This record gives sequence, structure tokens and C-alpha cells, in this order.
Amino acid sequence: MASAAEKLAANFNFSVFSQATELKKRIWFTLGALIVYRFGTYVPLPGIDVEQLKLLVETNQSGILGMFDVFAGGAISRMAIFALGIMPYISASIIIQLMTSVSPYLASLKKEGTPGRQKITQYTRYGTVILALLQGYGISVGLESAGKIVTDPGLFFRLSTTITLTGGTVFLMWLGEQVTSRGIGNGISLIIFSGIVAEIPSALINTLTLGRQGTISTITLVLLLLLIVAVVIFIVFMERAQRRLIVQYPKRQVGNKMYSGDSTHLPLKLNTAGVIPAIFASSILLLPITIANFNLSAEQSWLTDIAAYLGRGQPAYMLLYASAIIFFAFFYTSIVFNPTETADNLKRQGGFIPGIRPGEKTAEYIDFVLSRITTIGASYLAFVCILPEILISQYSIPFYLGGTSLLIVVVVGMDTIGQVQSHLFAYQYEALIKKSKLRGNRR
Repeated sequence: MASAAEKLAANFNFSVFSQATELKKRIWFTLGALIVYRFGTYVPLPGIDVEQLKLLVETNQSGILGMFDVFAGGAISRMAIFALGIMPYISASIIIQLMTSVSPYLASLKKEGTPGRQKITQYTRYGTVILALLQGYGISVGLESAGKIVTDPGLFFRLSTTITLTGGTVFLMWLGEQVTSRGIGNGISLIIFSGIVAEIPSALINTLTLGRQGTISTITLVLLLLLIVAVVIFIVFMERAQRRLIVQYPKRQVGNKMYSGDSTHLPLKLNTAGVIPAIFASSILLLPITIANFNLSAEQSWLTDIAAYLGRGQPAYMLLYASAIIFFAFFYTSIVFNPTETADNLKRQGGFIPGIRPGEKTAEYIDFVLSRITTIGASYLAFVCILPEILISQYSIPFYLGGTSLLIVVVVGMDTIGQVQSHLFAYQYEALIKKSKLRGNRR
């Protein structure tokens, strides 16, 4: 009986999905947008010697350049029009969000609701253009000084490269916003997600090739693959972990009837910030040394030193990376979850946490609990991102199998699937309401 019921439920869910035309349109739109993005990662910049570029990328693949190439979906190794990817937009978002904590004007805009958020979004777009122009020009100058990569160096190449790379970033920013509003999931995260997923097969092949060549022993290769599976399971477990605070509602009288108090819970996710801290931390490390990874001439020895100190597997890199992840975990959690506002809403609705006085005391208790679980969540993020980095530096495993990559793939995939389920539940609920209304009219 149980198996038959499960089959019936599965068939019903499939029928609901087949009838949810709005959801299907959103999915098709998302897939179309991601296909356009992937196509752009194969359109090269004009005036680039592909063979010379390939040599440069191979010699710097294990450094920050390799990380940059991951978030750009392989566009850096091909020096495509989307080589800057979406990282300037993420960097601009970090700067604007940090400024909202310092600038009274931006803080007031944040409190205005939708109009204020629209203005903040507009400022983020302006910041994206400025950062993309700076990074695009830095890349153009770096390419000229990196050897014989540019076939015809000069002012025209610099201008055309800067404008093209900036235009590619602005287009991706617009495309991500369109996916968020008209598709499924967060558009910016899905762009990064699709770039990583598209490059994972080649990374697996390269890893297996290392095992076949004897660079990595068979036992080590099997252990590394098992570690990847274990990390994925660990990420799923931690992302679903919650601390539930019991919320009690008092008895209430409606007319002559007395209703007993209800009891519910306030779920606090262990990792409220999601994958954002890892992306932000990576962006922070990429922004100041974009030029350093291309300007490898003798005259720029200090840039070379920066690139060396922040190289993959270096203590300075790991320390900065872990510190940035922990910082952004707390920072982003403070943005998306306000204990004072939550406590006020509970007090307004008559709810209270047993043993805690409503109002300010409740806010302090929620903040205390949130700080403790965020400490665990931030430590988990740092652990997942840093542990594979150590293994990568020891065994030269492709970065696509790193902790940050797996974290982004798993978390974004879970969020997207959750949104699909939410749309299905909403459509199913609307269908049940329509059926009940039709039955009522017939009676």
C-alpha cells in the first residue's frame, strides 16, 4: 500500500509539473540565458595569439589566475569577451554593502524599502562599470607586457579590450538580473554555477589522466574522490542544519470560546549567509591582484611578490581567505537577519520565547543564539574551502574540484531546486483552490 501511495504521489507531482506552464517558461528562460552566457565564454577578444595565451594560462593555472578562470567559466583561459565574468559586480556589491554600514545616506536608503533598494542597486551598477573599466584596462596592459600574446599592441588594443570586457560584464549583470526576475533561482549565482559545472568534466578527465600517468597514485586518487563525495554530503547536512527556537502564543478568547495557546518554532539556519561569504572572499582576493597575475615583467617585481605571497597553498593566501570567509559570514548574516525586527514582530503578534521577556530581551537572546550558530557556520565554510586548498597544493588537483567550487555547486543547486518546489507547491495550492470553488458553485 505504501509503495502504491508513493507512486500515486509521484505521478501527481509529475502531472502538476507538466501543467505548470509559468514554471516551465521560467525554466526555459533560465536555460536559454545560461546557454547565451556559455556561448560568450567561447568568443575570443580580437588581437590575441591563442597559442601564447595558452602557455601563459598553463604556467599560472595553479595560482589566483586558476581561481579567476573558475568563476569566469573558463573564459580567462580563452580570453573571451566574458573574461571578467560577474566578479566586478560582486566586488561592487561588497563595497556598497560595506558602505551602508558607514554612510548614513545609504543606511537611510536601505530603510526606505523598495525605492531605496532600487537606488542602492543603481549605485551598484555604476560601481560595476567603474571596476570593470579598471580591471579591463589592467588586463589589456598586462597582456601586452606578458610576452607575445597581443599581435598588435597599442592604444587601440587597450581601448577595444577595455570596452569589450566592460561590455561583457555589464551584459552578464543585466542577464543575471533578468534570470532572477523572469527565471528560476538567483541569476548571478547561477551564472557562476553554470561556469563551474561546465568545466567539471574536463577537470575530472585531467585528474584521471594524472592517475594514469602515475603523477597521483591510484590509492590517493580513490581517496580524493571519496573525499569529494564526503564533502558534498557534509555541505548538504550543514546547509540543512537549523537551530529551532520555541515560540509560544498565549491563550485567546474569541466570542464565548477559549482557544489554547499555539506553539511553533523560529528556525535559525546554521549557515544563514549561504554561499555568499565564499564568493565575496574570493572576489576580495581577486580584485587587488588582477593586474599582478598578468604584469610579470622585471620592472614590476613588487607585483610579482604580491602574486607569490597570495599564491595557491601559501600561508598568507589561506589566512586571508579564511579570515574573509568568516568576516563575510557574520557581515552578511547581520544584513539578512535582524534580531530586533524579529523580536518586535513576535511581540506584535503576541508570541514569546519561553523564559525570555518579550521585546529587547528577546532580541538579545536571538542575537546571542545567532552569533553562536554563525560561528559554527562560518567555521564550516572556512573548513570546506581551505581543506581542499591544502590538498590541491600538495597533489595539484584541478581547482574545479576545490571546496569553494563544490560549495557553490551544491548550495546553488539546492536553492534552485527549492525554488522549483516552491513554484510547484504554489501552483498545486492554486489548483486546489480552483477545484474547491468549482465544487462550491455546483452545490
